[in-house]
Amino acid sequence: MNKNQINSNMYTFKDYLSFQKVDKVLLEKVKGEKIVQEKLPYKRTELAPVMSKNTLDYHYGKLHKAYVSNANKGEGGDFQIAGAFLHNLFFPQFKAPSGTNNPTGGIKELIEDNHASFDDFKIAVADKAMDIQGSGWVYINKNCAISTIANHKIVNNIVLIIDWWEHAWALDYLSDKEKYLNNIWKIINWDVINKRI
Repeated sequence: MNKNQINSNMYTFKDYLSFQKVDKVLLEKVKGEKIVQEKLPYKRTELAPVMSKNTLDYHYGKLHKAYVSNANKGEGGDFQIAGAFLHNLFFPQFKAPSGTNNPTGGIKELIEDNHASFDDFKIAVADKAMDIQGSGWVYINKNCAISTIANHKIVNNIVLIIDWWEHAWALDYLSDKEKYLNNIWKIINWDVINKRI
């Protein structure tokens, strides 16, 4: 992203990806710019049964939209901006459920270089997620490190991110967060993840 883009009236999620080193200075530069809610690359019915249309209508259609709207109105400060940012990473990384849906390409190599197997990697992600007290996110960065975010925060280098707020899973899974996490791997679009590496 160049200075002209930073000073323009609008930036998109692709611009966010070009930041790569999000820091406080850059966050200050983008404040006041218009954030665009990423369009879903699938129909809201296509992620079922992993993620229902009801969840997408509420989570994407209302909550994510509200983060974007509030951030654009200058309401809620960094929390709303970061909420819009993280959801703009979360929703585009999915596709319709399919079979085992094992990773491919660069992310497969990263996982294999850092974990004994994909199953071991998923266990490590689950352990990190289950350690979150309250609301937050669990994510994997470009080095395949597994980290968490409390509430909302802009973090650079996110490759894959899982929303751990209650609204992400409660409509479909009630209190069974572990089932939500086990099922979410069925809808990860590894082509999208590989583009983020």
